[in-house]
Amino acid sequence: MKGKTVTWLSAIAVALVLITVGWQASAADKKQPSEDKIAVVNGAVVTRSEFDRAVGFAKQRALQTGQSIDDAQLKERILKQLVGSELLYQESKKEGIKVDQKAVDERLEQWKKRFPNEEEYKKALSNTNLSVSQMKEDIKRGMTIERLIVTRFVDKTTIPEKEIKAYYDSNSNLFKQPEQVRASHILIKVEPKAKESEKEDALKKIKEVQAKQKKGDDFAKLAKEYSQGPSNAKGGDLGYFKRGQMVPAFEAVAFKLKPGEVSDIVKTRFGYHLIKVVDKKPESTVPYEEIKERISRYLKQEKVREEVRQLVDKLRKEAKVEIFLKNES
Repeated sequence: MKGKTVTWLSAIAVALVLITVGWQASAADKKQPSEDKIAVVNGAVVTRSEFDRAVGFAKQRALQTGQSIDDAQLKERILKQLVGSELLYQESKKEGIKVDQKAVDERLEQWKKRFPNEEEYKKALSNTNLSVSQMKEDIKRGMTIERLIVTRFVDKTTIPEKEIKAYYDSNSNLFKQPEQVRASHILIKVEPKAKESEKEDALKKIKEVQAKQKKGDDFAKLAKEYSQGPSNAKGGDLGYFKRGQMVPAFEAVAFKLKPGEVSDIVKTRFGYHLIKVVDKKPESTVPYEEIKERISRYLKQEKVREEVRQLVDKLRKEAKVEIFLKNES
């Protein structure tokens, strides 16, 4: 149980207090008197370098997801999260929570596996401006806070069945499955800038295949023999797809066909297609029994997230927090 809770707990920790590799200053950083401090939390310094790292990472994520950034609001949020992280870390130490080195090493190895090779791993490590020892210290801090949250909140939080059902009933739009089609196709490729002679040859080829299909040749066998698309090995099978997943011309035909029907020749930017619809699934709602576990996990995450937020607020009221960060644009 705890292994699973820690997995999804990490998402809460990241969103709430920036507990992740490379975001926190190491213990060694905090002892450097020459480094600018932006806050002091019960005597522990939040440094300029860790603040800048966190801001930089947040901006990078925003750019990757296409989110707009208000610089002043972002910096205010990051500072609040870093202070909250320090408060939680101090609380975990008061509770006597400890993380052994083996667990830290295992977590670092898990992180390393995200990279295709050693070179990419070292590049990512370099981008954080942290040594391996500093990285391990960061991981240790994060895991210490995780264990505080798990023992104090996660292990003690349950979601009653009636709450899960109530959420399902009041948010039915979230569990709707759009209409889906399962189709196969045969593709004869034509580049958009192909010569007219090449287009004519491709059209002639697809017509020859169409004639074989109309005579009764098996569609899947024809796809394996003639189709130039990546699905040819599977007899042209594209699996199920919903609207918006295929190019418009292909999609418009596929959703009009009945199961078992084969289209006339369809032209798209990829070339010429023959489309066979294998099955259709009408719009539906995911049954409660199929989704209730996911709803339960979501509601538990939200409840724990709020409990952690309340704990941080309480700790901050009781703490001596000094802010030295000036208004920056």
